[in-house]
Amino acid sequence: MTPVVAGAVLVAAVTHASWNAIAHGIKDQLLAFTLVGGGGAVCGAVLLPFTDVPAAGAWPYLAASAVLHVVYQLLLMRSFTLGDFGQMYPIARGTAPLAVTVLAAVFAGEFAGGWQLAGVAVASAGLVGLALWGIRGSGARPQWAAIGAALATGLAIASYTVVDGLGVRASGTPLGYIAWLMILEGLAIPAWGLTVRRGRFLAELRPFAVRGLLGGLLSVFAYGLVLWAQTRAALAPIAALRESSILVGAAIGAVMMKERFGAPRMAAAALMVAGIGLMLHVG
Repeated sequence: MTPVVAGAVLVAAVTHASWNAIAHGIKDQLLAFTLVGGGGAVCGAVLLPFTDVPAAGAWPYLAASAVLHVVYQLLLMRSFTLGDFGQMYPIARGTAPLAVTVLAAVFAGEFAGGWQLAGVAVASAGLVGLALWGIRGSGARPQWAAIGAALATGLAIASYTVVDGLGVRASGTPLGYIAWLMILEGLAIPAWGLTVRRGRFLAELRPFAVRGLLGGLLSVFAYGLVLWAQTRAALAPIAALRESSILVGAAIGAVMMKERFGAPRMAAAALMVAGIGLMLHVG
């Protein structure tokens, strides 16, 4: 992984945490993800005249990825509805590189070395810490539904990461791949919202339009950088570096949303980041 590739993924990490925070800040998650998805689809359509059409071998991956992204969005909506952003975001994102390490070995033939496996163990310890901490709200009863939704979100992230890694490599055009992916996945949640809420939906969207569409633009930019990086380096290290967004998300939750970020959660997040660092170790 070259410094340019690593830098692009780090920019993507900050951007990704930012659009997730925007989405979480809109309390009605169906409105939030309708705007993010719709904004992404508009961006994809704008890009089409400036891109090549992905090669035929990429289209099965595009179709599978679009389905996985919709599942991911539904699970993320659920986890954001049930839990704190500063906790749900790290659990969801922290699960992903652990699962990508396994899936990349099985489906892409990219096998983890000793450092990566050590990183998986350390990051897993941090993940368990985040899962057990916090969700302390009323009494000491953990919100297991929120944890389960966040963990399932992480598995969905890992699945589409590997599918897209293989798909973008087969496409011959990272920009064309991201454009079509945003169009295919971006229309599903808006269509569902219109079906469920009918005529009143457009009026409900209007007050949040600017924030939501900004989130959509940021999501396209963030994932476009990741897809480009996946054509230049192995999947698992990119997934691991991308999840440095965990710290950004935790900081946003603490500073902007006034969520508690005490010593236990800080220690858990540090373990996860240390595990990611081990997964990126070369040599």
